Amino acid sequence: MFDVRPDFERLRTALTCSGEPDRVPLCELGISPTVMTQFIGREAKTLADYAEFFAKAGYDYLKVTPFYNWNPEGRIPKEGIRTGIGRDADTNAEVSIRYVPERAGVITTMEDFENYPWMSVDDVDFSIFEEANRVLPPGMKIVGHQGDIFTQAWCLMGFETFSYSMVEQPELVEAMCAKCGQIIYDIFERIADQKNIGALWISDDIAYTEGLMVSPAFLRKHIFPWFKRIGNLAREIGVPYMYHSDGNLWQVMSDLIDDIGFNALQPIEPKAMDIRELKQKIGHRVCLIGNIDLGYTLTRGTPEEVEAEVKERIREIAPGGGYCVGSSNTVPYYVPSQNFRAMVEATLKYGKYPINIQ
Repeated sequence: MFDVRPDFERLRTALTCSGEPDRVPLCELGISPTVMTQFIGREAKTLADYAEFFAKAGYDYLKVTPFYNWNPEGRIPKEGIRTGIGRDADTNAEVSIRYVPERAGVITTMEDFENYPWMSVDDVDFSIFEEANRVLPPGMKIVGHQGDIFTQAWCLMGFETFSYSMVEQPELVEAMCAKCGQIIYDIFERIADQKNIGALWISDDIAYTEGLMVSPAFLRKHIFPWFKRIGNLAREIGVPYMYHSDGNLWQVMSDLIDDIGFNALQPIEPKAMDIRELKQKIGHRVCLIGNIDLGYTLTRGTPEEVEAEVKERIREIAPGGGYCVGSSNTVPYYVPSQNFRAMVEATLKYGKYPINIQ
């Protein structure tokens, strides 16, 4: 049997690159409730269920994301959102998938922007933090999470419209990024005041596998200043600051670490960036999270293949600290539960410091 008792100091040590904790932590941005259900043996549907799952699976934190509604009047019509069907890896049940508008969203002009029913931080329900503190297992802390700024701006406009508007309506794009940035900052400001916050985590995808979605100059002007302000909140309360973005981030790596001050990067997609190169070049300055392949290993591989990949990743990346095992994105419904369990158990089996894997 493995010792899975939560200890947030284990995760904090890794996130801040402060040496080697007792073992390599586990860390995910999100895990499907269907995977949680299979793991704990009953339906996982409440925050208490999620807290029980994270404790039993060997995690040291409970990620909490307050709910907010960017579409309060239903202006994003259902017919404007593509839907698809996926299948659960364990039950083969159909799962509905929704996609945001790709061409024209609900805001395409400055008039649309000015007339949109924007939410404010006072519309956000923060009571989930009170609930989280009631069910928080001993040894855990809360990771306060929110997103997105860049993503929300283009989702409301549609990515094609957003892209054209960067040239044709730059004042609209600037207003969108500023508005979304202020809303997300205000939310994080409230999160930072909650009890038992152990870290702040922002997710905002800015890159594809081959490179950035927009230019570094655009990000530095419109997005990164908000990231830095949120990071200042984390530093004010003395907690690590974490970042999730898919894709290849090398063009702005110095911005993310040196200027904005992120302590940890997740999920390090294998096809986008070589985690060995990251470890060699920046592993002493930023914690690396994830990299267990969703393209094949976790989704279509065997439990033995999952164990082998986790073992290899720990052998290569974990020595010295600053690494957390996790998927190369999140753990969706199409990851077989036995593969998720294999990732967890391999981490517990091989992740004890000092690392001694031949």
